[in-house]
Amino acid sequence: MARTGRRDADVKHHGALKAAGTAPTEEPDGYARSSLTPSTARGEVTKRRILDVAEEVFGEQGYYEASVSEITRRAGVAQGTFYIYYHSKLEIFVELIADLGARVRGAMREATLDVPGRLEAERRGFAAFFAFVRDHRRIYRIVQEAERVAPDAAHDYYRRISEGYVRGLTAAMATGEIRQLDPEATAYALMGIGHFLALRWLVWPQPDGETGESGIPTEVYESVVQLIEHGLAGEKAP
Repeated sequence: MARTGRRDADVKHHGALKAAGTAPTEEPDGYARSSLTPSTARGEVTKRRILDVAEEVFGEQGYYEASVSEITRRAGVAQGTFYIYYHSKLEIFVELIADLGARVRGAMREATLDVPGRLEAERRGFAAFFAFVRDHRRIYRIVQEAERVAPDAAHDYYRRISEGYVRGLTAAMATGEIRQLDPEATAYALMGIGHFLALRWLVWPQPDGETGESGIPTEVYESVVQLIEHGLAGEKAP
């Protein structure tokens, strides 16, 4: 019952942060930024270290078992320093969700810059997503727990990924490169494929096997890419 009470309080606190305009916002460079962050290079480095350690602690212990004191201990900073950047444990958790989302989108965007064609963009984008999850396996536990702790942040995480997907798919449909489908439904279907492949081959324990650069077994990756390419291909596709 105590844990349920803390959960309800945290969710209400997140809503209050959002209503008051003090919830983390996203900067043009794609990284989340707290409303309290000092605008100095040293402050940015310290904040980045705290946020990276928060990913480790929340991913290992879960939101309710994690503590500010553990985050600051591992980051090598005083608790007073933590509160220069964040109002609470919930605020850094919410910002961590936004930060992870921005970073995974950035990795996929960078991998698909100047790619000739949507189908090749799908191939490279999936590889970038798998590589990111390989290096940040705790992202699954963190985002899934956010559904209970900070649902608005969790929904925003997926919504922002889908928005970029919809834009790319819509543009490719307009040229006939891929077939005419509902862009949003297609975006979430493709996100679901990536989500469960990463869960199956990168997050769950499994025996050693051949993997490509993305961390997904090569034959699995190629099978899924072919499925996507044949499923999306339009009349003008090569």
